[in-house]
Amino acid sequence: MDTDPDFESGLDLHKREAAINTRCLAEGPWVSSCHHRSIDPDRQKTFLHGIPPWNDANLFIENLKFAKVPVRVYHPKVPSAGRRRGVLYLHGGIGQIGSISKKVCRFIARTSDSVVVCVGYRLAPEHPYPTQFWDCLTATVHFMTTAEDYGVDPTRIIICGDSSGGTLAAAVCQTLVGRTDLPKARAQIVLYPFLQAVDFNLPSYQQNALVPLLLKKRTLALGMQYLNKDLSLMKGILEGSHVPEDLKLKFSKWLSPDNIPMEFKIRGYKPPASATYSEELHALAKPVFETIFSPLLAEDAIVRQLPETFILTCEYDVFRDDGLLYKKRLEDNGILVTWYHVEDGFHGALFLIDCGYISFPCGKRAMLNVANFIKGL
Repeated sequence: MDTDPDFESGLDLHKREAAINTRCLAEGPWVSSCHHRSIDPDRQKTFLHGIPPWNDANLFIENLKFAKVPVRVYHPKVPSAGRRRGVLYLHGGIGQIGSISKKVCRFIARTSDSVVVCVGYRLAPEHPYPTQFWDCLTATVHFMTTAEDYGVDPTRIIICGDSSGGTLAAAVCQTLVGRTDLPKARAQIVLYPFLQAVDFNLPSYQQNALVPLLLKKRTLALGMQYLNKDLSLMKGILEGSHVPEDLKLKFSKWLSPDNIPMEFKIRGYKPPASATYSEELHALAKPVFETIFSPLLAEDAIVRQLPETFILTCEYDVFRDDGLLYKKRLEDNGILVTWYHVEDGFHGALFLIDCGYISFPCGKRAMLNVANFIKGL
């Protein structure tokens, strides 16, 4: 069955989005730019959750629970000569929206002939951060230990996520490197991921600050809500006042704009003015330095144990440089990286994958590259 109404996690999308907008407006003019015109709830649901599910002639789809965590399993109907690859998919939505009804998962399952498991982790604010991470980790461990029950080779499990789901995927992979009781993840796939909350003035943040769908201020506002932090912290964090000098020095070797190829600065980049450090702001913003929120801040001892990685970046995306910096960190630590950059892509280009005339061609190209990577594992 593919239409269990009780299976979708979180509040009704329209109510959730309305609550987000109301809070943004209540915080005053600094974050008013994160508010957008009200959209018909049915159109919002289609845009953010994808086209409503229907029966797929090529897939067997079932709703299950992995150690009490809701999941949706997409299983190819075509017989397989052996155990398939398994893709554990963590959806985006900044921990507050999104669902297991993903056309991306259908596309991956059909195109790569893999079993895809989409995790319906609990959403904030009803379930505060870091509940989302723990749900994803729980579901991943369960899948790894029961993979054969789903016709999956436990040595060929790929952990994948888009946007903040990419954050979760990277964090889960980093956590699993210390688990000797589990098979090693075969690969990680991070699709236009958010990976750090130290520097919001990297070239991609400057160049794409006003580019839909993810405006710079809107991004940070949603991140603060995810952490249940007051939006009044935004101005200081955008300026970098939450980072003490010792951490700036430590992180500079990983996050310096000098690590970003010059070709990505052509559209404009101005080194930001030095921010005045605020000890109070640092204390309030401490969760952003946790590696489950900012995986790019993990120590080299962890990074060098990570699996083979696929990174997708889009030119017109504030998160572009997070992906570029993660690519360099992984390669510097000897990790094999496949990188696909969508020169005409933007954040959210994968939303309407495989939806006919309303699809974005750049999204289809990107997902074909993802599927080809998976087929090669």
